[in-house]
Amino acid sequence: MEKPNKHLLVCCSFRASGEPQGVCYKKGTGDWLGYLENEIVDRGMDGVLVSSTGCLKVCDRGPAMVIYPDNIWYGGMSGEDDLDAILDAIEDDEVAEDFLIS
Repeated sequence: MEKPNKHLLVCCSFRASGEPQGVCYKKGTGDWLGYLENEIVDRGMDGVLVSSTGCLKVCDRGPAMVIYPDNIWYGGMSGEDDLDAILDAIEDDEVAEDFLIS
């Protein structure tokens, strides 16, 4: 397997006990993983990997996602349209300013 060019880390709020309890998970990020995977394949975005994470500690800005290696933190997304805007920005090598956590 080649190293990914971009790694989308989606907060799924898992705690040490394994229970999904936090803001991001309650706002549906678990459902986003499949959507993002399918969109990445449909768009031919080779080299982009999606992973779920434990709590990213930005609950007040959640749901949250981090793009590495760029260290871009996004928050406040509410669904597929917002995820599409972020994927569009990745494709265009830009930043989706509307969701940027600064």
